[in-house]
Amino acid sequence: MTPELMEEGARRVSAYAALAARDKTESGGRAAAGGRPVVPGEVDVAHGRILYLDDVSVSFDGFRAINKLSLDIAPGELRCIIGPNGAGKTTMMDIITGKTRPDAGSVFFGSTIDLLRYKEAEIAGMGIGRKFQKPTVFEQLTVFENLELALKTDKRVPASVFFQASSEDRDRLAQVLRTIHLADSVNRQAGNLSHGQKQWLEIGMLLMQDPKLLLLDEPVAGMTDEETERTAELFLSLKGKHSLMVVEHDMSFIQAISEKVTVLHEGSVLAEGTLQQVQGDERVIEVYLGR
Repeated sequence: MTPELMEEGARRVSAYAALAARDKTESGGRAAAGGRPVVPGEVDVAHGRILYLDDVSVSFDGFRAINKLSLDIAPGELRCIIGPNGAGKTTMMDIITGKTRPDAGSVFFGSTIDLLRYKEAEIAGMGIGRKFQKPTVFEQLTVFENLELALKTDKRVPASVFFQASSEDRDRLAQVLRTIHLADSVNRQAGNLSHGQKQWLEIGMLLMQDPKLLLLDEPVAGMTDEETERTAELFLSLKGKHSLMVVEHDMSFIQAISEKVTVLHEGSVLAEGTLQQVQGDERVIEVYLGR
């Protein structure tokens, strides 16, 4: 969930209780690389890639967390990222979403949008959604209210106070509720959901933003076997409609959803291929999987 949405959610909780006023949020709008304007909803994938990282490096207090990292993801692809703790997986996501600035390298969204020129909230507005490991939903609100909050709407005070969902908005809400397996829980308070259901709800909130690329950090950690299986079904249903980057340690889950797997080690790509191929790579066995 973006910082901007979290702030707006806190204001919405207050508004439901006392109709408190909320602050205006920011939106993107600067020119993209090469002078091309950023058009909301438009990402140039003419070259067959939605995300490019090229020779990216970043160090913290002398420790190189990302070391000349290069990878790319195709539109509609579901890419799994694995690797030992400290391999740079979270830092890579931080760089993509604007939370961390690299020391060197380039990061492009599509062929024209240089992500290193934008702030975190602006990047989220361009169509990159991120889910952290711990679910961050608004527990005092219902499932419906959480999803309604995440709609792409004018968040300024007058528009928020008098907002009414259109028929198109309601159709989208219903569609997302079915997708995330929560159609029967629409009026439940989010705080009463199971851990897995909260994870699905946060994914649903991201989907309400209509992202082109989803970054998902250990999405099945703490889930039951049944919830993990349903999450695999959910991700496979999103594949093709969205591009997904999934960081996960659960090999059974990776096996259920993966086509291409990238293994990170010491901030670089160690191996890449199908799960079977990387599991058979001696370097991967040595540094991550073990014997």
